[in-house]
Amino acid sequence: MTKSKIVMVSAAAMVDIDNKVLIAQRQEDKFMEGYWEFPGGKLENGELPNQCLMREINEELGVDISDSCFTPITFTTFNYPNFDVIIFLYICREWKGFIHAKEGQDLKWCRPNDLFNIKMLPADIPLISYLRDTVS
Repeated sequence: MTKSKIVMVSAAAMVDIDNKVLIAQRQEDKFMEGYWEFPGGKLENGELPNQCLMREINEELGVDISDSCFTPITFTTFNYPNFDVIIFLYICREWKGFIHAKEGQDLKWCRPNDLFNIKMLPADIPLISYLRDTVS
């Protein structure tokens, strides 16, 4: 039996003052284009999940969370046909700067319960129930 490639990802539930969560739409040139996801990305070699999150959020959204209050809240695994993914989900309620789509992706703020009706990445779907029960 051949082992699948394992991809590790750090993602953020960026929560605003109204308890809405930020999601980003995957662009046309990416795997599963058009699907929505929590902002974040793949860990680089030798990078810790929290370091990855700080880097990715700055690259994608243009905000600094290095001194902010963000904390790991859960993780999930998912088996795609060609690889397996482990997602470390953090919650972040404070950041420095103004969120904007630095990579041209669409962004949307949603109530956690509304995420069930959005075309989310299959790997992110198990995280929605946890957010619904955690973010109030």
